[in-house]
Amino acid sequence: MALFTEQLFADHLTLPYPEAAVVGDAYYAAPVPDLPLRLRIDFASTIRSGRYDGLRLQVVHMEQGRIDTAVLSFADYGAFEVRDRRRGKKPGQDGYGTVTDWNHSEHAPWVGINVTRLRAAIDQYVRLWIPGAPPLRTGPPPLTTPVPQARTSPTRTR
Repeated sequence: MALFTEQLFADHLTLPYPEAAVVGDAYYAAPVPDLPLRLRIDFASTIRSGRYDGLRLQVVHMEQGRIDTAVLSFADYGAFEVRDRRRGKKPGQDGYGTVTDWNHSEHAPWVGINVTRLRAAIDQYVRLWIPGAPPLRTGPPPLTTPVPQARTSPTRTR
């Protein structure tokens, strides 16, 4: 797939939902398996074919259909700030904060994405709509607390 969707979700966003799968260019998950609510995430298209400016999140009820849709813009969440700065692109310029799948190269068009703020927004959205969903780890991994060592001092002889 040109967008390398599975790599984005498995290797970069690393969402914590055990019942999840990538089908085509969309990610599907059951954040809480006992609830009839599902999460669907795909790329949000722009008016140009093959250009995407964010991720579209949807909460879908198994019997009632789509409940809510939100779009997380790559530009709003700083996903490509470093890449765009390096390219000399500024907000409002063509291609700023977007990815394209026009060239079908062996590299994902989103290489270099910063997912920190996107993950936090996904977490907030999922926990709002799907009670009991496991939280995402959005910060750096916790530091392990060192185990205190018993200190011994050499025995003094007089």
